Amino acid sequence: MSAKYIFVTGGVVSSLGKGLAAASIGCLLESRGLKVNLMKFDPYLNVDPGTMSPFQHGEVFVTDDGAETDLDLGHYERFTHARLTRDNNLTTGRIYEQIITKERRGDYLGKTVQVIPHVTNEIKNAMKKVAAMGQDVTIIEIGGTVGDIESLPFLEAIRQMRQELGRENTVFVHVTLVPWIAAAQELKTKPTQHSVKEMLSIGIQPDILLCRTDRFLSNDIKSKIALFCNLEEKAVITARDVPSIYECPLMFAQEGVDSLVLRYLHIEAKEANLAEWRELLERCYHPRDEVSIAIVGKYVEYEDSYKSLKEALIHGAMAENLKLQITWIEAEGLESKFLGDRSYQSQLEGFDGILVPGGFGKRGIEGMLNAIRFAREMRVPYFGICLGMQTACIEFARNVCGLEGANSSEFDPATSDRVIYKLRELIGVEEMGGTMRLGAWQCVLKPDSIASAAYGTTTISERHRHRYEFNRDYEALLTGAGLRITGTTPDATYVEIVELPGHPFFLGCQFHPEFKSKPLEPHPLFHSFIQASYRNRDKRAAAMVPSQIAAEINR
Repeated sequence: MSAKYIFVTGGVVSSLGKGLAAASIGCLLESRGLKVNLMKFDPYLNVDPGTMSPFQHGEVFVTDDGAETDLDLGHYERFTHARLTRDNNLTTGRIYEQIITKERRGDYLGKTVQVIPHVTNEIKNAMKKVAAMGQDVTIIEIGGTVGDIESLPFLEAIRQMRQELGRENTVFVHVTLVPWIAAAQELKTKPTQHSVKEMLSIGIQPDILLCRTDRFLSNDIKSKIALFCNLEEKAVITARDVPSIYECPLMFAQEGVDSLVLRYLHIEAKEANLAEWRELLERCYHPRDEVSIAIVGKYVEYEDSYKSLKEALIHGAMAENLKLQITWIEAEGLESKFLGDRSYQSQLEGFDGILVPGGFGKRGIEGMLNAIRFAREMRVPYFGICLGMQTACIEFARNVCGLEGANSSEFDPATSDRVIYKLRELIGVEEMGGTMRLGAWQCVLKPDSIASAAYGTTTISERHRHRYEFNRDYEALLTGAGLRITGTTPDATYVEIVELPGHPFFLGCQFHPEFKSKPLEPHPLFHSFIQASYRNRDKRAAAMVPSQIAAEINR
């Protein structure tokens, strides 16, 4: 069978959910027994998002092979079983970097290097490389919106792909906006019409329109859009706002998106089996109780900075049929200038669990240390990820072991007690992913640990993205005071997990487990953390007098 492609584009405005649309279509095709792969092209000139601000770009998603990629790849992995690599996310910057390298090497034999055909050929080659991995359908998302000058080479490339491969091997899915104008009390189709007109002007006729809206589109509205946009009425899809993103596959299935795609691509497939997704939504919309988690971070003003983290917590909560209540706490707001000042406690009381996520730089570190101390002393379940593990070690060194100056060389290069070292200070290597430990590394767990009980095994593989490591020169001091190292790399060089025995749940891991969590397969550590947090909720509720219970309900 020839390679089959679905191209997902967007119009009118950004953030309409192209990534979720691509992931949901992939999910539906998998439910019909097909193998899918997904790819994202980003039109910005950065080589990858690794050095971009979390406030502007959101989280950096990391694949097993150590690629720093767009957060939409997280959606792809959560909704499907596609195994993604650095080839699944390319930017304009990387495309041009490859072309310039070839030009300097003489590969073009002195020819004038131009957008067409050289840039578009490079884009098409990247698509074909991903499509050659044995799957039935490759879904390719083009970042940005139609009309942006940055996206034009990518749109031209997919136009050429249809010319080369034919209509039976390519489908264009366009995500657009049908806004509700409150003053006029009606839906407006003109933005969608103009978006499709812009696509037509560059030679692309959308086959399916995913119309983002906050309500169902009537048959009259669909008929109008189909008439003006030159496609069949069945191909005008209501992509309405939903309370949970995990309803998207079911919504698209109800609208017949997967049937349309298969018909256009001339693929025979079995009926979709979405029973597990329906059961998941049942737990999501009808929880038996709730659990409250405080996330103490550096980038909480922009939730997409912690996209995978939030979703992994939701997965853990849904597995226990619980509603997740997240409170985002800016770490700087918990900082105290005076020793013994407990003023930060009022912001941390009443939560079932506390989580400190990853991050870079010294801003907010003292606030994180206060949050960790509170969790440790008040016996609130604590989960520290990457920086959250490092700060847990620093807090323990300072407040339990008496090393008042304990710190990371990231925050204080001159500290006398570098409990956390820079990677190259440990191994003498200047370059490892830009002095970073990236991608999948194996970890060996102690058999009688929280981690091994959660995973059900003593050998795991998890993804990393960090520059600093625990300094094992301080291991004897910290473990002698009660901290326990329960996970290391197989050669025992790097510490991967620390725990605090006797605590309801106190675990810090150097890796990022959130990158491997899926709604139907919640990550073991997040699941265990949610379980421990809910037990803590029950314990707090049992200790409350009636007046406190009433106050908690009102809160």
